[in-house]
Amino acid sequence: MTTGNALVIGGGIAGPVLGLALRRAGIEATVYEAYAGPAEGVGSVLTIAPNGFAALGITGLDTTVRRIGQPTRRMVVANGRGRELGELPGLPGLEASQTMWRSDLYGPLHDHAIAGGVPIVYGKRLVGADETPGGITARFADGTTASGDVLIGADGIRSTVRTLIDPGAPGPRHVPLMNFDGLADHAVAADPDDLWMAFGRRGFLGYWLQPDGRTGWFANLPHAQPMTAAQARRVPAAEWLRRLREVYAGEVPATDLLRHTSPDRLIVLGTVEIMPSVPRWHRGRMVLVGDAVHAPSPSSGQGASLAIESAVQLARCLRDLPDPTRAFAAYERLRRPRVERVIRQAGRTNSGKLLGPVGGALLSLLLPLALRTALRPERTLGYQHRHRIDWDEAVGADAGPLSGARTR
Repeated sequence: MTTGNALVIGGGIAGPVLGLALRRAGIEATVYEAYAGPAEGVGSVLTIAPNGFAALGITGLDTTVRRIGQPTRRMVVANGRGRELGELPGLPGLEASQTMWRSDLYGPLHDHAIAGGVPIVYGKRLVGADETPGGITARFADGTTASGDVLIGADGIRSTVRTLIDPGAPGPRHVPLMNFDGLADHAVAADPDDLWMAFGRRGFLGYWLQPDGRTGWFANLPHAQPMTAAQARRVPAAEWLRRLREVYAGEVPATDLLRHTSPDRLIVLGTVEIMPSVPRWHRGRMVLVGDAVHAPSPSSGQGASLAIESAVQLARCLRDLPDPTRAFAAYERLRRPRVERVIRQAGRTNSGKLLGPVGGALLSLLLPLALRTALRPERTLGYQHRHRIDWDEAVGADAGPLSGARTR
């Protein structure tokens, strides 16, 4: 059976990208989104790395997304006193990563998908699916249904499709770090092409200077108990700002950034969540993509890029392998080793945000040497940023990690 029609559940980042990649593969796709309309104004900071842009280029989205982001050509690591400890420059021969607000991305992403022939239907919260020998039917909370050849879960870290594939599947795992983003009416003394990572005595804070003279920032504070975004937002933003200002008092430039951030410019995200290894990526005519199956910590800087890559690889597999079961198995073999390697590395980065005052002092002593040796950019980022998907290479049933991809 050749896949001719796909139901894509979830209209975040992976869903529209997947819809366009499927269209290029000759497969009709419709995206079903639980929200009543485009989720503009929702979300935090994200980075799309060079590997993500390479995959976006296959769908024709790269130019659209590049107009939204701000180039990040160098990462600078500092301590809480503002002293530079080292840097991770961009890799030779690659374009810069792009830092952007997720809320700025949704509208153009959806508009491009619709213009490319991918319908996006809103207000469709998936509650179940019925599979037959000839196809699969999605059931939505409003009582409607939709039928297709395959159903693809691009429905995020709390994926409904994941539980349909495997009722015993793991859910997201708590990382003991509270997550915040903010926008300060204050210009830091920094190059707009630089993204700074400051490891303070009691918390981590990253920041970058925007072209409009304001400074975007994101912060992680140790927080032992899990707290969802909804739970965290029950605490007034002004109270969170008070706590943040207390924690970062005397640190550079955190003190100034927090003083110039108003409560309406604070985004409270709850504690960090990641996906542990998911035993089953697919079953029958259902399969997972993006955060539904591999959600790394924000520390990776790869969450969006990996989701984009997986969407493109899945479309290749469905294009070339007529049996969905074989296509899904090839897709998993192509993607699982790579995404789990990135997730492991991000876990080690998270550990650096939980060091405390003594560990932070040691970091200041040891990190400059590490950045010149074990943490050299090519060694640390090369396998991530240089990854490329060869869209034109046919996928075989025995596809493995090196099939249809290259590192240059």
